[in-house]
Amino acid sequence: MKNLLILGIALCFFSSCLEKVNPDTLKNTNWELTSITGITLPESGTASLIFGDSLKVSGKSFCNSYGGKAEINEDKVSLKNLFSTKMFCQDTDSSERAYLNALNETNNIKIVDNKLELLKDEKTLLVFTKVN
Repeated sequence: MKNLLILGIALCFFSSCLEKVNPDTLKNTNWELTSITGITLPESGTASLIFGDSLKVSGKSFCNSYGGKAEINEDKVSLKNLFSTKMFCQDTDSSERAYLNALNETNNIKIVDNKLELLKDEKTLLVFTKVN
């Protein structure tokens, strides 16, 4: 009986890690980047991620604008067909490249306390705060 109780608690714990993200919760939302794993955000410029009605994504990557499409299946997400303008901004160039690379590597998503986390497997790449 004791083993069954421990097994039940373990199952509840691990099933909470498998939360499904409802795509409707992202539609028509606006997020501002608060951190990129491994780098300090530049003081000039901000980065944003906007999910449109049909999960089209757009935003600002510090200097340039970008867009594409999000596909969400349970807790898996991929950003497809990303495109971006190509202006060169010396002050934000390395941060912008890191941001766009992280968007391309994203395959998991998590929303906790109005924070959107984009992950590669279990590693958090980008953290955003909800703007609207």
